[in-house]
Amino acid sequence: MDVKEYNRLAWDAQVETGENEWTLAVDADTIRRARAGDFALLLTNNKFVPGDWFPSDLEDVDVLCLASGGGQQAPVLAAAGANVTSFDNSARQLEQDILVADREGLDIRTEQGDAADLSRFDDESFDLIFHPVSNCFMPDAEAVWNEAARVLRRGGVLLAGFHNGFMYVFDQIKSERDRVLEVRHRLPYSDIDDLTKEELDHFRNEGSPLEFGHTLDQQIGGQTRAGLAITGFYEDSFSDEATPLNKYCPIFAATKAVKL
Repeated sequence: MDVKEYNRLAWDAQVETGENEWTLAVDADTIRRARAGDFALLLTNNKFVPGDWFPSDLEDVDVLCLASGGGQQAPVLAAAGANVTSFDNSARQLEQDILVADREGLDIRTEQGDAADLSRFDDESFDLIFHPVSNCFMPDAEAVWNEAARVLRRGGVLLAGFHNGFMYVFDQIKSERDRVLEVRHRLPYSDIDDLTKEELDHFRNEGSPLEFGHTLDQQIGGQTRAGLAITGFYEDSFSDEATPLNKYCPIFAATKAVKL
């Protein structure tokens, strides 16, 4: 299976339905406030990124919104003064960024592609990379970190959100349908390799993007091996109804990492 192509079409369909919160373009008031320097962005599900994780002044800062289409983060950062490139696998997600840019008179460069291959960008092209939870849809998290580190300038910052991989240890269908946590899988995890054909068909029939559960060594150790120093960290969770795991532990993490 071509995972990149399947997930591209799945996210295009998510935009079409308008039911996924991460595909909904921000409104004009959000852009107005961002132009005045008042903005808050999400790397994970609920907690906003601390303000001091961003440069004190975004004017003319070169920003790569990595796997971050959807008409949300890229337009806000552009309105705050940054030179923004939005990079995403889904053309329809990028169209959401273009929609807001055209509506609000913003300049956003859009590029479609695989986050594990940023070869179209030169080394040290960006000052800041904003990478919300998305490498769960990619088989190789470390390739994403390596490419992000390569295109960051020295002293540049990568802001990233990701799942704690142990979420994928549990049977996903029983967790969602029956609210039962049953340990079943080992990490790293792959929908393609670890589900039965019937289970995989279940998610595909729902139009769900395929997911991958990465270890903390791949998520955090992978960043450090790429030459990035972790200087900030926090955890976050789904909304309470999403999974029974919320009763026991945070499900997401966010990191601030600096290129050495």
